[in-house]
Amino acid sequence: MDEQTRIQVEAAAFRDLIAHLQKRTDVQNIDLMNLAGFCRNCLAKWYRAEAERRGVAIDYDQAREYVYGMPYPDWKERHQAEASSAQKAKFAALSADELADTRGGR
Repeated sequence: MDEQTRIQVEAAAFRDLIAHLQKRTDVQNIDLMNLAGFCRNCLAKWYRAEAERRGVAIDYDQAREYVYGMPYPDWKERHQAEASSAQKAKFAALSADELADTRGGR
């Protein structure tokens, strides 16, 4: 696969992931963090960081709106449930190695 095709395939897969997460509002961020070590907010931070590396100014709220498909406060009000004690305990037990680097680095 040539470089340009690889980039296009990766970009399409990322867009599909975002679309899937926008449809699956039942999946809470804490569930994603507990299972995969990243969540929608992490994706927004990575998106923002990459845009800035390419000289495109985008703030965190804009990046989250892209990932969530709506302003974050609206998504939170409509879809975010209170985390259970079990979810919170599992998250608290995660090590730094299990959590995604959300500072925008690679």
